[in-house]
Amino acid sequence: MSSNGARSIACLPLAFADWQFKSRPDLAPPRLNITIPVASDADKGYLFVAPFAGFPDKPGETYGPRQAAPYSFRDNGNLARWNGKDVLFSFEGDHNALHGHGHGHTTILDQHYETIRELRAGNHKLTDKHEFHVINEKTALIQIYQPVPRDLSKWELDIETGKLLFEWSSLEHVLPDEAVLPLNPGQAGSGYNSSDAWDYFHINLVDKDKHGNYLISARDACSVHKINGTSGEIIWRLDGKKSDFMLGRGVKFCFQHHARFVSYEGDEEIISLYDNSAHGTEDGRGREVHTASTSSGKIIKLNTRTWEATLVQSFYPPDGLRSKSQGGTQLLPGGNVLVNWGSEGAVTEFRADGTPIFHAYMDSGFLGEGVENYRAFKYNWIGLPNEPPAIAYLGHGNDVAAYVSWNGDTETAAWRFYSVIGDLGAREFLGEANRTSFETLLSLKGLRVEKIVADALSADWKVLATTGIATLEQDVEPPRRRLRAVSV
Repeated sequence: MSSNGARSIACLPLAFADWQFKSRPDLAPPRLNITIPVASDADKGYLFVAPFAGFPDKPGETYGPRQAAPYSFRDNGNLARWNGKDVLFSFEGDHNALHGHGHGHTTILDQHYETIRELRAGNHKLTDKHEFHVINEKTALIQIYQPVPRDLSKWELDIETGKLLFEWSSLEHVLPDEAVLPLNPGQAGSGYNSSDAWDYFHINLVDKDKHGNYLISARDACSVHKINGTSGEIIWRLDGKKSDFMLGRGVKFCFQHHARFVSYEGDEEIISLYDNSAHGTEDGRGREVHTASTSSGKIIKLNTRTWEATLVQSFYPPDGLRSKSQGGTQLLPGGNVLVNWGSEGAVTEFRADGTPIFHAYMDSGFLGEGVENYRAFKYNWIGLPNEPPAIAYLGHGNDVAAYVSWNGDTETAAWRFYSVIGDLGAREFLGEANRTSFETLLSLKGLRVEKIVADALSADWKVLATTGIATLEQDVEPPRRRLRAVSV
């Protein structure tokens, strides 16, 4: 397991760590609770997630994870290609948990986890957290939330330059009477002032097809729209109050996320999406709406000649999960499907026929309560951190061991350890250990040397990096914070 980007998880005081790693006691990543171990036919790659605590901590009540940040896990992070290079991108800014919006900008990182570009919305607006989708390695789609004064009485019942290429406003094409949730439904969105505007549309995804048209999701209208990429006019609506399609069995969805174009041939288009089928606050405050017994991932075929929509395949949670916010469905290159269960804090990989072959929660024990994750992705990735590997050399009685890790590294296959002799830094070989997880341990079986160092070795035994020199220290952990689980 590796957490990508020390810059994102900055070294917090040791009081916040949970002592998982001797070499990096400042890190406290989530501990995956894997309930369905990964099958042999799972797609290869790393699982990229960004879990966070859905509820704020209270005196005597703690929710996880302890360090909310982007992470990449092996299944035993968000990746795109830009200008022919593998990169990571992430939203940086403020999270408005009450309204489900964000206000900030997008940061692009290279394989060394260094910032290579920061992109901001045009016209002095702030980027929302829901979407940053790279198209053809050259341009990117973002979305923006900007309150607009309106009389609501009748509805009460290019990456390189950052140039703005296309802008679409829901109010110019979709009237508020298409909203499924009424004005002031007993939760965020009262509509009485600009800081609590009525979110009748709630755009949470945008995609672009090979013809230059856009796919836009209106969560609070329970509909997906295809938009003409030149005029901005609506080509078709799927579901909601004004659907252009007759919905076949199992197609209907509501409060959806992460719709994507999959394929286009003649009169037939295929899209994928995550069907929340639920809306409300996760802690039970306010009004809740459910339209199905569970959330699900869906692949839907649309025929624009007969105007029929049919369900190709659906993917249901092993544990009957129903997320009231967030979530995603990713079609993997090998044919499998990854579904992220949003505010339920879980992820599942399925075979194409809907069989689950991996299922995990984003954290374990009491820290698993209240953990949420907006989207999850699975991609191949090569991480080459600029920061050096970390090493700890600890002894307790006759037990002496070296612990080593390299935050964000994906290429180390083994570690080679040496004792350091004299002031000139001469080395003497101590042993090797295969790297199987974030931290690697070499037990010295009572052998005590004064100083130790380790080399990170690739699969073909090339030295990738070398740690600093560690001196033997007594292995004594400070008292851990007393945390207790609570029911919510």
